Amino acid sequence: MKNTVLLSLIFLFGNLGLYAQNNTSYKNDNESENSRSQNNNSGLISDSSIVYPESMTENIGTLLHEWQLDLSKSDLDCTRGANITYHDSVYAKRLYDLPTVMELSYNQVVKNHIEMYAGRRRDQVSYMLALGEYYFPMFEEALDREGMPLELKYLPVIESALNPTAVSRVGATGLWQFMLKTGKGYGLEVNSLVDERRDPYKSTQAAVKYLKDLYTIYGDWNLVIAAYNCGPGNVNKAIARSGGKRDYWEIYNRLPRETRGYVPAFIAANYIMNHYADHNICPAGAYGSELALDTVHVNEEMHFEQIAGVLNMPVSEIKRLNPQYKKDIIPGNKSYALVLPTEKMYAYIDQNDSIRNYNRDTYFTHRTYTDDYMNGSASLADGNTTDVYYQVKRGDNLSTIARRNGTTVARIKSWNGLTSDRLSVGKRLIVGKRAAPAQSAETQQQLAQTITDGKTTTVNTYYRVKKGDTLGEIARKNNVLVSQLRSWNNLKSTRIDINDQLIVGQKVVALPAEKEQESNQEAKQEDQHVGSNIISDYLKSQLNKTTEAEEIQIEEEIEKISDFVVDF
Repeated sequence: MKNTVLLSLIFLFGNLGLYAQNNTSYKNDNESENSRSQNNNSGLISDSSIVYPESMTENIGTLLHEWQLDLSKSDLDCTRGANITYHDSVYAKRLYDLPTVMELSYNQVVKNHIEMYAGRRRDQVSYMLALGEYYFPMFEEALDREGMPLELKYLPVIESALNPTAVSRVGATGLWQFMLKTGKGYGLEVNSLVDERRDPYKSTQAAVKYLKDLYTIYGDWNLVIAAYNCGPGNVNKAIARSGGKRDYWEIYNRLPRETRGYVPAFIAANYIMNHYADHNICPAGAYGSELALDTVHVNEEMHFEQIAGVLNMPVSEIKRLNPQYKKDIIPGNKSYALVLPTEKMYAYIDQNDSIRNYNRDTYFTHRTYTDDYMNGSASLADGNTTDVYYQVKRGDNLSTIARRNGTTVARIKSWNGLTSDRLSVGKRLIVGKRAAPAQSAETQQQLAQTITDGKTTTVNTYYRVKKGDTLGEIARKNNVLVSQLRSWNNLKSTRIDINDQLIVGQKVVALPAEKEQESNQEAKQEDQHVGSNIISDYLKSQLNKTTEAEEIQIEEEIEKISDFVVDF
């Protein structure tokens, strides 16, 4: 009996001890869980710790200047009010309900980006909505052709704020922010005159191919977007450091700080571009829907000033529609695309010859041969040339004649005033320009005396331009230099018009004695004026040289930086 009671007491106290132990363990687990929860809450990324994409920190005034579509007349007084903020559950549901194959999940980092777009950057969103009417259809067409999610059209929103000439700190360029090596790897031409990373159409085709290749590697769109931003190398390192995890949010803290905010920014861009009206934001006009554009292929070198001069349109408009041409020059070594408003395209086709020949010698000054400059028989200072002629023979055409004489068809047509490629046998063509002998010392001395001697004055001889005259022919007839004609008549080019009255000769005569003092005063004033012009021109040339040197140095530094960036 005693043994039974003793066993019962041992069993009872044992259960009480086990209960106390379990209760303590449960309490400790709860405290640990609460502690982890508090740590997680305290560890939420705050607004100040997010590294936003560069496009989100750009000044709105700078963007308005750089955007390549004219929004200066856009109406920002559209019906809108103050921003409206919503509960987290509303944001989460709206993202979840978007029809997409991409995971657009919600968290506090995404919330920070949504509030930034809906609040501080709402004016930028208004403009980007208007720009999107022009760009988004182009993006969607390229994505749909490759079977890609159409939501990727919002990637340039965070990459460049839809600015085709945007350049990042490390040299990424264009709407899709291609690095130099990556852009060339996907077929984009980049040289001194052309940068197809800035070409909206071609860069979009390249970006879609790049994204498709990245998806083949990762099979997850969040990882694809992260790799697009920081390169596959950094994403692979983050996956390896996390023990092989391939979920963006699980490797979040292993990624570079700039990339951590990149996917959340993309999710927020999808949200704001679909729900801008819920935050009282409206598009700043409807530019894209009003613009009808067309494309023509150009096979000869051409300057934007030539197109603008003949078609009577602003150069700025041509630059906006063709941002890939860095120096406003379309090279002539192969076929290049030129985008113009449809109404101007018809005029371009009709007046193509006039455009090619318009002030051509002014905009294209590169010399084919410089032998005469090396042997001293010519000088760039005098600017005078003589024509080289060729008589057309049976079987000749402009292409073969141009090739034999080391020039281009366009120049032969310009020199000879040809409007078509047809030639007649026996026709005498100008096929080149040869430097004329330099001025004699006697001529130079006489010109100097004309300017400086206060006891003489200059009497001008005039000639009225007739149909078919050229400056070279007029110079030869009057036994003077072309450079003299241009100087006497303040001509900026060799272009002359019918009925122009030109100074074709100057004769120095002695002044009467009573006019010497007056002439000396005028000469003194003229010398001062000339001197100030010389100083001004010198300063301008030095400033231009400094600017060009700085541009070259910046390009070299960007190239050095880009070599250190992990790229695909």
